[in-house]
Parts: sequence; C-alpha cells; structure tokens
Amino acid sequence: MPYPPGGPTDLTARVAAAEMANILGQPIVIDNRAGASGMIGSDVVAKAQPDGYTFLANASIHVINPSVYSKTTFDALEDFKPVTQLAQVPLVLVVPESSPIKTVQDLVEYAKSKPDGLNFASSGNASAPHLAGESFKRLADIEIKHIPYKGSAPALQDLVGGQVDLMFDSMPSATPLIKAGKLRPIAVTTLKRAQAMPDLPTIDESGYPGFDMATWYGYWAPKNTPDEIVEALSQAAQKALKDPKVAENYLQMGAEPVGSTPQEFDAYNRAEFTKWGEIVKAAGGELLAAKAASFQNNS
Repeated sequence: MPYPPGGPTDLTARVAAAEMANILGQPIVIDNRAGASGMIGSDVVAKAQPDGYTFLANASIHVINPSVYSKTTFDALEDFKPVTQLAQVPLVLVVPESSPIKTVQDLVEYAKSKPDGLNFASSGNASAPHLAGESFKRLADIEIKHIPYKGSAPALQDLVGGQVDLMFDSMPSATPLIKAGKLRPIAVTTLKRAQAMPDLPTIDESGYPGFDMATWYGYWAPKNTPDEIVEALSQAAQKALKDPKVAENYLQMGAEPVGSTPQEFDAYNRAEFTKWGEIVKAAGGELLAAKAASFQNNS
C-alpha cells in the first residue's frame, strides 16, 4: 500500500482484502509504504518475489506517474501483471466547513478576488486530485497554488484544520469527514451525479461543461508471477467485490465496485496510460515534472 492508512486507496483495498482473506483462507497484511506519489511502495512490489504473496494496491496514479517523471525505478506497465480493477470513484470538491465557499461559482469569484491567496491540497503530484485541480484552474481561468501531500489522509487533516483552502479528493476518504460536518462538499467531478451524494451538483452543471475526471483503484502483482496465481488472486477479488457487504461498503464510500479479469484490467491500464498522458501534457508537462522532481527529492 503506497500511501498512509486512512486514505482512499487504503480504505478501498482494505475492504476488498478483508473478504479476499476469507475466500483464500489466508490473512492479508496491509503494508503501508508511503512516499514519492506512490512510487516507493510500488517499487517494493516491482522487486518482490513473484510468488503470489506480495501484490500492490494502487490508484490510477500508477499509470499517470510515467508521464510526469522522466526517470522511475520501474516500468508501470511492463514490471507488473494487472490482477483486477477494484472500483471507479468520482472526485469531490471539498472545503473546510468554516469556509465562505458554498458553490463552484463562489470558489471562482473568491479566487479571482484573491489571486495569490488560495491553495489546494492533493494526495501527491500527478495524482488524479492534483490533475483535477490543474484542469479546473485552466477551465475557470483562476490561480490556486498546489500543495502536494504523501496521501489523502494527511492532506485532509490539514484541510479540516484550515491550513489549505480546498481539495479535489476521492469520495471514500472525504465522505466520513463530510458526514461528520468537518468538510463541505461543493461538487463532484464526473458528468453524472454520484450515487452516494445525488443532491450534490457536478462541476459540469455548475457552469463548466465537459469537466469529467475520476479515479480508480486496483491490484497488481510482480511481472513474473505465474498466470495461474494471478488468476487465483483475481478470482478471489472478483468474488469479494460481489459480496453484498463489500458492495454496500463501497457504495457508502462513494465507490462503484468493478471486478475485472487480468486481461480486461491490462487493456484498461494501457488505455488509461494514454488518456492521462494527454491530460498531463495539456496541464503542462514541464511544470508538473519540475514539481514532481522537487517533491520526490523531499520525500
């Protein structure tokens, strides 16, 4: 797990892993190795023995990082075998409950009145929350400073405390704080409203048509893991995701369970690699790379 406990990747993976452990008859230990936009923990798995006892839980950033970092210690596509996609998840734009911002238009007007005063947190450079913020900045023609963290959990902690102004976060980690009244949801980033928050408008319908960004989570194994082991892990995960308790837990978090075959997930990885590469390029590859390099050096 390449992020701290309590973030969306951690929460999503733990729910599925608990049921997988029952199906496989073996305990599954979550080993949190945070840092460098998920690449520290991913590197551990890339170099692990391909015996089926070590695998990676990560988010869509796994196929985004190669478009941002000029050098990595592993190949995100070729050094892993995709196991299954766990879930598809909308992002939600949130602010502290004490914030004067109540709508997307409030945010835009407030940002334009304070061109150097607003910032937004993310779970790491080049993560979907980061790219959502960069994309919204361009679409709304506003300037808000990006503050990267080593995962959603510490970012949300500072957001609740008022150290940062806003965040585009994955629903599984933001929802408990929204329900607790510590964060105010403003809008979701997908074209359709989220099942978990049907009354919350989309950014698209809030005056910025075409804005559509989401994140997703999955499992990967080291590249030389035997196909039969990868298939067994995938079957266990797919079965776990069909369990009513798991499905309900996901929906309560705002995640939509998927459960794909290794072949389906491999094709999806490659398609997403291309899509996000184009988004990174549009967001300014050189700027992102400079930020990412600085972040990596400080991680």
